[in-house]
Amino acid sequence: MLWRHTPRGKGSRPDSRWRSSVEHARPAAPPPLLDGIRVLDLTNVLAGPFAGYQLALHGADVLKVEMPGAGDLARQLGADRQLSEELLGASFLAQNAGKRSLTLNLKEEEGRAALLRAVRESDVLLENFRPGVMDRLGVGREVLMRENPRLIYCAVSGFGQTGPLRARPAYDQIVQGLSGMMSVTGTPEVSPLRAGFPVADTLGAWPPPSPWRLPWCAGSAPEAARTWTSPCWRPRSPRWAG
Repeated sequence: MLWRHTPRGKGSRPDSRWRSSVEHARPAAPPPLLDGIRVLDLTNVLAGPFAGYQLALHGADVLKVEMPGAGDLARQLGADRQLSEELLGASFLAQNAGKRSLTLNLKEEEGRAALLRAVRESDVLLENFRPGVMDRLGVGREVLMRENPRLIYCAVSGFGQTGPLRARPAYDQIVQGLSGMMSVTGTPEVSPLRAGFPVADTLGAWPPPSPWRLPWCAGSAPEAARTWTSPCWRPRSPRWAG
C-alpha cells in the first residue's frame, strides 16, 4: 500500500514539548483545506507540477510519480549548475516542494499494477502527457476510473484532449505566441518578445480542480489546456502592436 505511511486526515503535528505556554492557550488551528486528500502527480517540467504544488500547499498529500532514469526533466533545469548536475535542479525543487516521491516504470506490468493499487486509494490524479499517451501505456482515464469511480482525473495539455491539434506538444513560448500574449510585449523597435517568466506554463495549468472545489468533483475529469487559459491573461494591446 503506497499510502500506508500517511493515515487520512492525520498530517504531521509539531511535538508538544516545543510548544510554548502561549501556544497551549490558543484554540486548535483548523486542519488544512485539503487535509486527507491524496494526489498522484504524474506531471513533468512546469505545467502540471505547479498545479500539484498548489494542492500540496493546501494540505493535500501529493505523491510525485516519475519514470526511472533521469525522471522529471525539470531536475536538470535551473540557474544552479551543480544542482542540475545532481538532478536536483532549482526548477524541480521550486515546483515539487512538499511532495513525496516514487519511481514507477509505467511501460512495465509491475509499474502499471503499482499505479492501479495507488489509484484505488487516491482522490486525485494529475497528468500532463500528450493526449493518448496514458491510453497507450494501458493506464488511461477509463481504466483508472474503473479502478476508482470517485477519482478526479485531471489532464493538463497544450491544446486540449480533442480537436485537430490535440496531439501536438506545446511549450511555453509556443503558447505565448498562439494565445496572443506576445502582442503586448517587446517594443516598437523589436516587435513582440517572449515574456521571460514562463507565464503560460505556470498560470495556464493552475489546478484544473481548484482546491475549493475538490470535495465536490469526485468522479469527474477536469482538464486544462494552456491555449485556452492563456488568452485570459492578455491585457489590452499596446498602440504599436499590429
